[in-house]
Amino acid sequence: MSAGRTPVGERFRGFRERLAADGVFRPQRSSARLGHGAKVGAGPADGAQPARAPGSADTAGAADALVVVPPRDVPPVARRRRGRGGRGGEELRVPEAEFTSYYGRPILKAPVWRWDIPAYLFTGGLAAGSSLLAAGGQLTGRPALRRAGRVAALGAVTASAYFLVNDLGRPARFHHMLRVAKPTSPMSVGTWILTAYGPAAGLAAVAEGARLLPEGGVSGLARRLLPPAGQAAGLAAAAVAPALATYTGVLLAGTAVPSWHEAYPELPTIFAGSALASGAGVGLLAAPCAQAGPARRMAVAGAALELWGAHSVETRLGLLSEPYRLGTAGRLLRAGRLLTAAGVAGALVGRRSRAVSALSGAALLAASVATRFGIFHGGVASARDPKYTVLPQRDRIRRRGAGQV
Repeated sequence: MSAGRTPVGERFRGFRERLAADGVFRPQRSSARLGHGAKVGAGPADGAQPARAPGSADTAGAADALVVVPPRDVPPVARRRRGRGGRGGEELRVPEAEFTSYYGRPILKAPVWRWDIPAYLFTGGLAAGSSLLAAGGQLTGRPALRRAGRVAALGAVTASAYFLVNDLGRPARFHHMLRVAKPTSPMSVGTWILTAYGPAAGLAAVAEGARLLPEGGVSGLARRLLPPAGQAAGLAAAAVAPALATYTGVLLAGTAVPSWHEAYPELPTIFAGSALASGAGVGLLAAPCAQAGPARRMAVAGAALELWGAHSVETRLGLLSEPYRLGTAGRLLRAGRLLTAAGVAGALVGRRSRAVSALSGAALLAASVATRFGIFHGGVASARDPKYTVLPQRDRIRRRGAGQV
């Protein structure tokens, strides 16, 4: 060995002694005495030699000072790499882990519903709002408003039944759902709500054509009986209308779709406001200005509920509000807010203008369509991205551990 160079064995023993001085290692028995060579991480055994302090005179036993992993409940010690001359270097730290799902695939299966389901949401709300409008016209002596609401309610509930059956695939499936009444299932409750609402709305609308029947014979008897029956049926449909307007919001919130499930307080409110606004749109479109007073009041009330709910789902849910602000859902909800504001403003300003009232009604109907489709697309987007499933769950676990939940 050339002069001036330290033997490798002494350099290795000095390196181990410096590590032991940092407090990260403890003495362990060397398996070299058993003929196997030194092993790292073995636990202490009988006959193990104690660690030699740095600088000890007996350096021959330094081979027994082996690496020991700290206890699991002790956090790792952050150390800096030693540079030449004992100077500090860069800190050794494990980089922050980034969230990734299994092969980047969604954790939840996104809803397979097509456009007919958001259309079903809109027509159901339109039917409910139109029945409330018709009841208001009936109770305040406004025949044009009553007639428009009843006819619109029948057309909307018919379209709603078509969209629902089209999604189910076979009409028999709707019939099979009537064999069971399950109060804890929004779908079962909604089926019975539609079953109770449809005949009442249909009878009320048919009663509007009683005046067209001949006065003699059986048709004359029907002409006399239909108006009072229509009044009772119209009030019955209006009594079921609030449940029809809101149960779809409960239905969406009861799913595992993150942005729907987390918005369970707001979705029924949004759908109720949208139903009122769409019913008001029917009244502003079809009734003369002198009879459109209840429609204007419904427009203001519905717009207030809808705008408050839409703003809440876009701001209150934290990370789960993103799907309602981005992409197709964000564009639709922003368009819905603008159309709602324009419709309410036109309803209040154009009290004496038939054209302005009609434009306001059309804007309210378009706003209801945009809102329903925007809520639908926001939920689907949250199911397709795994971060909206995992990250809120981790946050809830963290807050629960900190006693905040």
